[in-house]
Amino acid sequence: MSNVKVLPLLESDTAPCCPPLNERPLTGEEAVRTAVMFKALGDPVRLRLFSAVASHEGGEACVCDISDVGVSQPTVSHHLKKLKEAGLLTSERRGTWVYYRVEPSVLATMGHILGKYAAA
Repeated sequence: MSNVKVLPLLESDTAPCCPPLNERPLTGEEAVRTAVMFKALGDPVRLRLFSAVASHEGGEACVCDISDVGVSQPTVSHHLKKLKEAGLLTSERRGTWVYYRVEPSVLATMGHILGKYAAA
């Protein structure tokens, strides 16, 4: 039995940063914005953290629930900071814990950038 959870794409008022990669070549500015997002996800620990937040029940995760990725707590904090700087996560402090959630338009934007063949 698979525990794969399909995440819904959120409708957003935010226009995608870039056209699909198969629509036309990216401009220099579009390429820089897109590279920042994908570079942040290019690290296995960051990708695991992003996935843990995105798939967590309720769409948000306490840092205490996602920090078991095989690195120290300061390293987890560093990677979460990089994901926030790339615009992939938002956070909110509640008491002594910080809760993270995927920026609402991120998954839709990534799907849009990858183009119409991403679902095939």
